[in-house]
Amino acid sequence: MKALQQERAPIYEALERFRQMRVVPFDVPGHKRGRGNPELVQLLGEQCVSMDVNSMKPLDNLCHPISVIRDAERLAAEAFGAANAFLMVGGTTSAVQSMVLSVAKRGEKIILPRNVHRSVMGAMVLCGAVPVYVNPECDSDLGIPLGMSVAAVERAIRENPDAKAVLVNNPTYYGVCSDLRAIVRLAHEHGMLCLADEAHGTHFYFGEGLPVSAMAAGADMASVSMHKSGGSLTQSSLLLTGPAMQEGHVRQIINLTQTTSASYLLLSSLDISRRNLALRGKSDFERVVRLAEYARREINEIDGYYAFSRELVNGDSVFDFDVTKLSVNTLDVGLAGIEVYDLLRDEYDIQIEFGDLGNILAYVSVGDRPREIERLVSALSEVRRRFGRTKANLMAQEYIDPQVVVSPQDAFYAPKESLPLRETEGRVCSEFVMCYPPGIPILAPGERITAEILDYIEYAKEKGCSMTGPENPEIERLNVLKEG
Repeated sequence: MKALQQERAPIYEALERFRQMRVVPFDVPGHKRGRGNPELVQLLGEQCVSMDVNSMKPLDNLCHPISVIRDAERLAAEAFGAANAFLMVGGTTSAVQSMVLSVAKRGEKIILPRNVHRSVMGAMVLCGAVPVYVNPECDSDLGIPLGMSVAAVERAIRENPDAKAVLVNNPTYYGVCSDLRAIVRLAHEHGMLCLADEAHGTHFYFGEGLPVSAMAAGADMASVSMHKSGGSLTQSSLLLTGPAMQEGHVRQIINLTQTTSASYLLLSSLDISRRNLALRGKSDFERVVRLAEYARREINEIDGYYAFSRELVNGDSVFDFDVTKLSVNTLDVGLAGIEVYDLLRDEYDIQIEFGDLGNILAYVSVGDRPREIERLVSALSEVRRRFGRTKANLMAQEYIDPQVVVSPQDAFYAPKESLPLRETEGRVCSEFVMCYPPGIPILAPGERITAEILDYIEYAKEKGCSMTGPENPEIERLNVLKEG
């Protein structure tokens, strides 16, 4: 099969042709190329607003692409080594949910780690699938969950031979990768599909010396956040599929939840970013790796911080590590990760990706330069000097094994009552509780609330973690299943 022309960007090119046609708009959006909203034009610029257009024949339609969007998807599939690629404008949340909804129905099982993004659990609520958790191993010093061991996945498959799929994080938020090839092989040997949440793994497809990508490992579906390390606009993503997945079926599933009014700003950003990655992704990510490794060395020279990397690799639960992830443990500085996160923003005007109870993550990508790295390293040194204290009384983030009582869907829609936080101990939660970012639930619908979990929630609130999920925004109350 002849290789496609990766230097093309079909959607962007169609938008440029359309702009030159000077078509009079009697369709939506109602701002009519910005004329009806001059403040929006002032904010975003005339060219940007003029490209905020509706689906039409010259520009194709995302729900049923037959021309320029179809061409862009084929180019993306080739660039990422997939059988098919779908452009997603609802973020990777939408891609993950479409992935889960494509493989499981109500009552059917999916094997997965508990440290998944909330979008996975949201999909379980929507379709009624039942999670079978493989509890990840943990690093007690860093207080982070690691990957799934192959033995644990094999045990879960053996105990649940009727499961439809195995879902893997590739990588985790912190950069940890499981042995994806071995897990794919196990799943396929037992007639199951393998799904990968690659929200933080776009660069695996283009960089050298990085962990294996899902498509290269033989996975059946992968959700890829192009807007994270791929350079596209926020909320734009890709859903990739292997040859075992029927394209038409996946498209139908996507259309259940994805908008019928797709943003051409997002679509063209996906198109342009795919072109950029295909043409210069290798050299770009070589530079990103060099920047991240330099930052890691400099940070590890500052007493108290630990920027961890491939020394964690153990051949199993940490099969590989994404060195572009600048994850830093802060506990020996005497500060919780979220405290360092807040200090960097409030005192030094540096916004990093997230801070949890023991770590921070600074996202290093194609848009970074050495001067920003120097500023971050300098600020971390200053934070230690000005605000560092004893490690006493700091709680490391720990993975807490969930006690699953009922399925997420049954719990979410069941009769419930609201109770003060401390009175919920022993009851079954009917909503989500999480720190965001990273968006990994502390509690999900259907899980029993324990004293350990309540201690964790109260400590995270006290340290300033951004807590989301429950109906009660202050998280002073939780919804639990009614008894009796």
